[in-house]
Amino acid sequence: MGEIKVKEKDIVVPGDILATGMDCLPSYGTYRLGDDIRAARLGLAKVEGKVVKITSLSGRYIPKRGDTIIAKIYDVIMSGWLLDTNSAYHAMLGMKEATSRFIQKGADLTRIYALGDYVVCKITNVTSQKLVDVSMRGPGLRKLEGGRMIEVNTHKVPRIIGKDGSMVTMIKNATNCRITVGQNGLIWVSGEPDMENIAIQAIQKAEAEAHTGGLTDRIKGFLDKNIPKEAQEKNKAKAQQESSNEEESRTFDRDNKFDRDNRFDRNNRFDRDKK
Repeated sequence: MGEIKVKEKDIVVPGDILATGMDCLPSYGTYRLGDDIRAARLGLAKVEGKVVKITSLSGRYIPKRGDTIIAKIYDVIMSGWLLDTNSAYHAMLGMKEATSRFIQKGADLTRIYALGDYVVCKITNVTSQKLVDVSMRGPGLRKLEGGRMIEVNTHKVPRIIGKDGSMVTMIKNATNCRITVGQNGLIWVSGEPDMENIAIQAIQKAEAEAHTGGLTDRIKGFLDKNIPKEAQEKNKAKAQQESSNEEESRTFDRDNKFDRDNRFDRNNRFDRDKK
């Protein structure tokens, strides 16, 4: 009968025996050697029933379809923009995926997104040759204005976000900062300068201690120590109000787009009927 030799979130190094027995199954970051399942890389053990895998503690970001990332415009070409994805691979943002606005042929694309601009985008396709396509047509996808950009270990991003966004939401509410976390390890923070500093320190603390238990309580303690409770309550109320305003704005934009599309369809039908 198989036996799991490690506990959840144990730190393991290459060659460590994680489990024995043929009814235990190797997964990401592990390999089988005879009757044993061993670690292939440095990381945290993750046990799901009889399946053992490793969550890496280091390494560059590898683009995956569906990821939301923060990328930097580094070149403008005839058909769109080339983006630095903070990885070994660059991405292409085509004109059709850049905006819902009509872009005239020959338009100066730098008037839409200029060199050095940071954008929040979604990966729509990754080929076997690691050619990456991205889109900015979707909720929350936009150009970032102002604020500060920091970089974290991409493998720590899930802990920084927290379950259902709990960790990053707690930091947002306590500091009243707007925070966007890219799955490629870039994080944008925008708020009052002193609150930005505290938010960044909290994020960096979460990154440094991501492999340990009780992280949420320690981050809450850090925020409580650095921000008076009364200020936290005010910041939370402001953050919730701003979030509500953003949702209303997105709804208004969607309704306007629907009206414009309907008018366009009606005008087209009218022109066809006249002919």
